[in-house]
Amino acid sequence: MSRRSFMKKTAAAIAAAAFPALPFAIAQPRTHRVEISGFKFTPDRLDVSVGDTVTWINRDIAPHTATAAEGGWDTGELVKGAQASITVTADMETSYFCAFHPMMKARLSITASDQ
Repeated sequence: MSRRSFMKKTAAAIAAAAFPALPFAIAQPRTHRVEISGFKFTPDRLDVSVGDTVTWINRDIAPHTATAAEGGWDTGELVKGAQASITVTADMETSYFCAFHPMMKARLSITASDQ
């Protein structure tokens, strides 16, 4: 065995010992889109993880909001074509509605992140 081959194999063995393969893949944050159209949030139930981003886009002529049921977060007014995003946290409220049209309701289902 040449010295170079020995050094490569030694370095590989040290790296393998120092950085063992992870038993699972670490989830990367994702961006989710909620369309507001026809006075509805679509989807009206969205599975998200902590660290993900949710973006609401208003396709209606009327202005809308995505506002947490208890007021913990709010996109603010979204006019036609406008969008707003919120990063998901472990303790954020999951039920939301449109402040201008309270019959418009939706929900986030939050799971803990593996990060």
